[in-house]
Amino acid sequence: MGEEFNTSQPIYQQIVARICRQIVREEIKAGEKLPSVREMAVQSGVNPNTVQRVYSELERMNIVEARRGQGSFVTENQEELERLRVELKVEYIRDFVSNMQEMGFSPSEIMEGIQNYLQQEK
Repeated sequence: MGEEFNTSQPIYQQIVARICRQIVREEIKAGEKLPSVREMAVQSGVNPNTVQRVYSELERMNIVEARRGQGSFVTENQEELERLRVELKVEYIRDFVSNMQEMGFSPSEIMEGIQNYLQQEK
């Protein structure tokens, strides 16, 4: 099967980011078991070593807990999950604002554009 990856960023980082987004959107819930390394490797179309690195990184971030003999599980620590949610929000806002500033928009133009967009979405 496999998925498309951006060549400008390491694959393991892209998979980490995808899993983090799925957790924040609650597609993967707190306490839920992640697929085994082999299963995830097949699903993603990558080497199992890459998935092992993904799981290690998620564990280092305190987002995933490895349970000996059982696998990897999303943390049930709500403070860590909220921290992840806020970090992703800040990252997306930073990237958006940076892109808008590169195009020459002022902070007031950016705010006006966001407000107009959100009003139209109602």
